[in-house]
Amino acid sequence: MGLGYAAAALVLLAGLVGCRSETPEAQLRQRFDAMQVAVEDKRVGDFMDGVSEEFTGPGGMDRAALHNLVRARTFANARVGATTGPLEVRVDGDNATVSFHLLLTGSSGRLLPEQARTYDVTTAWRREEGDWRIHHAQWDAPR
Repeated sequence: MGLGYAAAALVLLAGLVGCRSETPEAQLRQRFDAMQVAVEDKRVGDFMDGVSEEFTGPGGMDRAALHNLVRARTFANARVGATTGPLEVRVDGDNATVSFHLLLTGSSGRLLPEQARTYDVTTAWRREEGDWRIHHAQWDAPR
């Protein structure tokens, strides 16, 4: 094995060890950030990777309904924005709650969005097969 391959293997191993030593809250925040970027990049499948098969939401929404909602909203707009306020994260073993304010925007690609709406969101997460996934979400438009 050449020196370049050995160095690459060491960097990869160091990265894997670093990921394992992160706190549960840091891992959860990384998953959250990745899902937010996935929505903005219109990568619905990547977003859904963070959603439990047992997901439930408002009005009896299940995982399939959430998938359809996210897909419809992201593809109805040329640009999608998902801006969150500070995350309030509470971790209790393999369960967690993340609450935040969310501003969703949509536009046809122009400078300013044509659509914008804010929500108060609370999500319940659990660790499944070593990864954090949302298993319940509730969102309301502020009054």
